[in-house]
Amino acid sequence: MASKQKMSDYLAECGTFYVATVDDGAPVVRPIGFQMCHDGELYFGIGTHKAVFAQIQATPKVSIAATKPDGQSWIRINGTVVFDDDPALVDAAFEAMPFLKPLYEGNGWTMGIFHLGSGVVTYYENLMAPVETEEF
Repeated sequence: MASKQKMSDYLAECGTFYVATVDDGAPVVRPIGFQMCHDGELYFGIGTHKAVFAQIQATPKVSIAATKPDGQSWIRINGTVVFDDDPALVDAAFEAMPFLKPLYEGNGWTMGIFHLGSGVVTYYENLMAPVETEEF
């Protein structure tokens, strides 16, 4: 079983990561910067007002990719989204990234929190060589 903390730490080293969704049958990729490991689960947060939120609701499968600063090591996570409406998770998200709270509250936005219920993570080195693949 893959470690969610390991995935979170790896994504944190990468900084920005990219999430791919599907919109009307076509792939859409965008940068995302928020993730947190909370109570052993890897969570992501996006605004419910954004197109990506509607895309994930319509097709709850995503692919996440990120590259470490060395440009040689990277991660790919494919999984099925599970939304979680626990207000404590939104509070934890705002605690992890305090600049988000006034942005969301000031604009009347709501953050949607989700985790990946099942999937596969693969870690790569030297651009192409998979060094570890785990299911979660």
